[in-house]
Amino acid sequence: MKAEIEHLRAEINRHNRLYYIEDNPEISDAEYDSLMQRLATLEREHPELLTPDSPTQRVGAEPLSAFDTVKHPLPMLSLANAFTETDLDEWYARTLRLVNGAGFDFVCELKMDGLAVALTYEDGRFVTGATRGDGIYGEDITHNLRTVRSIPLTVPSDCPARFEARGEVYMTKTGFEKLNLARSRQGQPLFANPRNAAAGSVRQLDPRLTAERPPDI
Repeated sequence: MKAEIEHLRAEINRHNRLYYIEDNPEISDAEYDSLMQRLATLEREHPELLTPDSPTQRVGAEPLSAFDTVKHPLPMLSLANAFTETDLDEWYARTLRLVNGAGFDFVCELKMDGLAVALTYEDGRFVTGATRGDGIYGEDITHNLRTVRSIPLTVPSDCPARFEARGEVYMTKTGFEKLNLARSRQGQPLFANPRNAAAGSVRQLDPRLTAERPPDI
């Protein structure tokens, strides 16, 4: 029974990655639902085999009364702005001094504007998710981040025993428009922009509300 449960979890996690990250699904929604239902049934019949990283637990946490605080192992800093060519030249000169004039390569890319988060994995499992906060201390939003399906709950065994990945929770324009349309129909106030919507979605005290919304990472 344990072997079947572990196999189902591995298959569901693989299909989540194919669907939410690689945009290359291999099975239909009905087939995916069947796998999830089989796993949920087995876990109900054998609760001693239920683990927090199971795909069935993405929406299973109870509401919180408040967020706990997490101390970042290294400060989680914010990006600085450069508005002019002079700003960029000064940044380059400062960075060149930091590497003792050795020279370096750099790239430019679009910034996903949302909420910065730090994800901690231990022994292959996602254990803690936190906001930047003040850069030293952040809010523990682990339960909410578990509902974001593009965040893997487990990682391959060849990853370090403990590591932290930092990224940005954001919302696509399409997801934002659908969310605001639903809120409008329910007579709820609308979100001002996708960044506001993404940040608000993962800072809910009830993870079930996060699960109803479409944040990505």
